[in-house]
Amino acid sequence: MKSEILAFLRKRGEYVSGQELCEHFGVSRTAVWKAIGQLKKEGYHIEAVQNRGYLLPAEQELFGQNELESRMNTKWAGYPVKFYDSLSSTNLQAKLDAENGAEEGTLIVADMQTAGRGRKGRSWSSPAGTNIYFTLILKPKFAVELASMVTLVMGMAAAEGIRKTCGVEAEIKWPNDIVTGGKKVCGILAEMSVEREYIHYVVIGAGINVRAQHFPEEIADVATSLQVECGRKVSRAELIVNVLKAFEDCYSIFQEAGSLEPLIERYNRLLVNKDREVRVLDPGGEFRGIARGINRTGELLVELPDGNITEVYAGEVSVRGIYGYV
Repeated sequence: MKSEILAFLRKRGEYVSGQELCEHFGVSRTAVWKAIGQLKKEGYHIEAVQNRGYLLPAEQELFGQNELESRMNTKWAGYPVKFYDSLSSTNLQAKLDAENGAEEGTLIVADMQTAGRGRKGRSWSSPAGTNIYFTLILKPKFAVELASMVTLVMGMAAAEGIRKTCGVEAEIKWPNDIVTGGKKVCGILAEMSVEREYIHYVVIGAGINVRAQHFPEEIADVATSLQVECGRKVSRAELIVNVLKAFEDCYSIFQEAGSLEPLIERYNRLLVNKDREVRVLDPGGEFRGIARGINRTGELLVELPDGNITEVYAGEVSVRGIYGYV
């Protein structure tokens, strides 16, 4: 009931009498009083004034189970929420939960990670009280060959969610980074369990730099945070919800189409690679060209110096002017 009371007080934005809360939730005054007391112990500064009731002041930035549940207004993504103060990795926990029967839409969130990972097993800086680390469990019915496209769907959602929450020009660096101001602010990692042609589950994780912070030396020149870029504090809970809402929209369109076809134009508008020189490192060697966007299966289309178009489905893609590529 604590998260429901939080949501009710936040929506009203004014004093609400204890009697109204009792009638709304169908509980006793004692139950309301206890719930308010527990929320106060968790750090919420709920004002209680005799003959006026309870008020939740605006602009409180707490992060936890109740805060996330009280803000969640998605259709299915983020139900249920499982919040942890610390995990080795939200993706690892999500895979364990998926193996044990967790339903689609389960959201794993951690305040910090002790073994955060990025693409190709690279470490991801994951301090407490600073950033967002979450993983969403999916149990899709579509063909195995479509699963890799989920990374691009989450990339769109992360960029759109960041834009809505912070007002910054978040862009996608194909295939799984989000950049703003020419620096990385978010990384995405999808993993799946497959048996023959059947997908048991897909877990899609995201790490978003939110607070101003001191980055490790090896990434200090290429990483930034949303607070630095937008010049104000950002609600981590609000941002997660906005990303999930965008994901639901994009994922629904993707599932119905069975490809990225109806999302191509929307994706390309967010693509920092678009119409810029890129350097591609793939198993066949290094080459350069001009990125022209993605195709219906999520491959990056690169125009070579001779005018031919090649489809890049894997490998390292650097963009001139991004992350120091000059």
